[in-house]
Amino acid sequence: MLEAHRAPGPKGEPVFGSLRDFRRDPVGLLMRARRDHGDVVRLRLASTTAHLLCHPRGIRHVLQTHHTHYSKKTRGIAKLRAILGNGLLTNDGDSWLRQRRTMQPAFHRERIQGFGALMAGAASSQLDAWERRAGGGPLPLDVAREMMALTLRIVAEALFGADVGPVANEVGEALGVALHVTNQRVKRPYDLPSWLPTAGNLRFRRAMRVLDGVVATLIQKRRQGETRDDLLSMLIEARDPETGEGMSDSQLRDEVMSLFLAGHETTANALTWTLYLLSQHGHEEERLHAEVAGRLGDRPPTREDVPHLPFTTMVLHESMRLFPPAWLFGRSPIEDDEVDGYHIPAGSLVFLSPYVTHRHPDLWPDPDRFSPERFAPERIAALDRFAYFPFGGGPRLCIGSPFALLEMPIVLASVVQRFRLRLAPGAVVEEEPLVTLRPRHGMPMVLEPRRRP
Repeated sequence: MLEAHRAPGPKGEPVFGSLRDFRRDPVGLLMRARRDHGDVVRLRLASTTAHLLCHPRGIRHVLQTHHTHYSKKTRGIAKLRAILGNGLLTNDGDSWLRQRRTMQPAFHRERIQGFGALMAGAASSQLDAWERRAGGGPLPLDVAREMMALTLRIVAEALFGADVGPVANEVGEALGVALHVTNQRVKRPYDLPSWLPTAGNLRFRRAMRVLDGVVATLIQKRRQGETRDDLLSMLIEARDPETGEGMSDSQLRDEVMSLFLAGHETTANALTWTLYLLSQHGHEEERLHAEVAGRLGDRPPTREDVPHLPFTTMVLHESMRLFPPAWLFGRSPIEDDEVDGYHIPAGSLVFLSPYVTHRHPDLWPDPDRFSPERFAPERIAALDRFAYFPFGGGPRLCIGSPFALLEMPIVLASVVQRFRLRLAPGAVVEEEPLVTLRPRHGMPMVLEPRRRP
């Protein structure tokens, strides 16, 4: 391979390359890399060669047109597999394809729409609790924590049915511990063996015993004839359309874990960043409230309302443009490849970052500005499909995206219908790019109840 075909990139340190910068400030490193070196950037991370692809051409190449040439055999996915097993999020190859084919009918749009009432009821219940705590006055709380609790309840009820209060809390706490330890493992360049009795490993094992025990019990109850109108029952009934085979208990366990994580963590972060952005942009917040009030009056939202709340949806998309919950995807080329004339070696690492691409000035004029109008219908029609990809793209487009795109407008409309939110005085807002893009210090806000007519 000629030197001219090697992508440009930061020189970095003699031994570690850009690894220290990546560990300290991955978002900053990737943003600077695109700004200084273009749309295909070579990064040396100690002994690992990585390439950041920033333009929709490269993203389409990896996620769609040549997706079979790229695997998910990356370090980050390997760490997540300790929690999720071989669920859709972490699985690969023919095994993934069979699993996706089996699960797809359970995520048919009409089935997902059936969870609208559940979503609205959970949101209403949480907001009732806020109103009781506020007593008619301002209420200080951590919105990030509150959104995590709400989306946890919603995904738990959707997965397991209505009677899961104690189970949801137990699973949520254990999942939080497991994810925290996994985040620490991902950030470290070298990890101690998981069998060593370190404090982190012991906490992880305890959390996984709880998760596996709860999920196994629920699966066993369904296998023994208990029927519910929930996602777990749908998954148990699901069959591969070509072979007629259903899922084993092990497969069910992995898919339940994956849905629990993806359906709770990412949605909570998206809603948290949205409420933060609205607190900083009063005009957009009032326009949003006017739309919600005009459509709903004083009643809770329903699934039928979502298509009639276009600005609500535009706000959410613009929030996910600026703060995509899944801020970085990793892939590994199975064989040597070429993107935009640059050599991508087999077995290396390829980064696709919605965060970086969503702020690309050639794609998004004034990219740091919050402007929901970017997602007006006529502008979406002219947008390159891979200029905006918060749910991934190609055959591996997130199977749960219809669930999230129903849940988020219902929750957001419910909140702005009843509360104004303001960032708490002295609050520090800082991104924490872990497996998902979290606010590092939570999101302390003051909620002001709106006067009801």
